Order: sequence, then structure tokens, then C-alpha cells
Amino acid sequence: MSEEFCVVCGRTDVAVTEGECADCFAKRVPLVTAPEHTTVVLCPTCGARCVGQHWEPSVAGDRLTTDDLTPILAPHPEVGIRRVLWTESGGTPTLRELEGEVHLRFRGSDRVLGVRITVKVNHRACPNCSRKSGRFYTARIQLRGSENGPHESSADRRERLARIWDRVVPEARLSWRSALSWREALPEGWDFFLTDTTSARALARFLKQRLGADLKESATLWGRKDGHDVYRVTLRLRVPDSLR
Repeated sequence: MSEEFCVVCGRTDVAVTEGECADCFAKRVPLVTAPEHTTVVLCPTCGARCVGQHWEPSVAGDRLTTDDLTPILAPHPEVGIRRVLWTESGGTPTLRELEGEVHLRFRGSDRVLGVRITVKVNHRACPNCSRKSGRFYTARIQLRGSENGPHESSADRRERLARIWDRVVPEARLSWRSALSWREALPEGWDFFLTDTTSARALARFLKQRLGADLKESATLWGRKDGHDVYRVTLRLRVPDSLR
């Protein structure tokens, strides 16, 4: 029985697929391709990215990251991309030139390839930031002290509640926090306004659990849209006075 060999280079000490070794195949067929030019749409205010028909929160701001760039690459069906190291090599604030070091697995061996792309950065306000700029909101979270707690001045109460909020809220999901628009100081505490009711409810439940707070929800009729009543939701959280 004859020994298999690569019909291109003649090697017999490597695996052969359809008469060709992996090295010769890789010389003939690109293992990873990338478009010369592509576009990333991001919100200049919050950094959210427009992906298809929806927006995804991001903390990257104006900086392009692996999450923005790696999905642009198109690997061969037999290639598994392990990681990509990106370096910005030049360009302008709206036209970035980048080089990628692609670490991949192909037919049982690890390889490293280089790719170059040019990315146009389009700045567009996301729907959430557009609503915030117009002071639009669908829900608000009221942060209050307990009803029958020890006496404290309005200033002390606001300072204590703000300190608790600023300590705990960063632990919540980014998608919930992205709905936060603005806050208002009141003698009895704080009102936090949000542009998404689902995120407001989720954030309020998170705070209830983390703070051991009492949570109550109410709704008021705001208007009508497409023949349906539209409500604004108020979520009141009473925080134990023992929390500082």
C-alpha cells in the first residue's frame, strides 16, 4: 500500500487532506479574511454600539475593542479563532487603521496570521441618549428612608442615600444602568428617572435584595400610543436607616 503524500510539496510526514497538507493548503487558501473597509456605529454620549437593528451597551467609549473588530473577520470553515490582538496603526478619529494578530487553530496545529483593516467610525446618538436629552422617562425609582426611623435632617438623609446608591448601583448590570437618565434631590430623598421600565424594575429588585429595602410599585396614566394607554411606573424603595 502506497504511503500518503502531499501532491504539492511531496511531504510524507504530515497529515494529508484530499492530497494536500495543511501548510500547502494555507498558502493557497486564506484561512482568515477581512474586509478592507468596514464601519462601526457608536453613540458618542454613552458608547453603545449599533449592531444590526439594535444597540448594545458598552463601556469602551470611543475606543475600538476586540468586541467591535473580531466579529468582522471571516474564518475558513475549518479554522477556529482563539484570540486576536489588535493594534491601531494610524488614521484619524473617524477613520482608524488597525492591524490584527490572529491566533487560530487549523487542522490540529496552532498558527498566527496578520490582518489589516480600515474602520470608519460613525457617531450617532442611540435612542436611549436621545430620550435622555429630551428628559423623557418611562419609570422612576424613589429612594427613601424608612417611614418611622430616627429623625435626621433632609441634607443628612440625602447624603446617606446618595452614598448607598453610588456604592451599590455600579454592581448592577450595565443594561439596567444604561437606562438611568437623571436624578432629582428632594427633602425626603432622591428620584432617579429611567428611560426603560423593564430595566427600572430589574434595578429596583436588585436594590431591594442588596439593601434589604421595602419595594412598592405604582403606575400613573401618561398618555396613549397606537390606541393603547401608556403608563409611567414609580418604584419606591425604603432603605433601612441602619444602612450607611
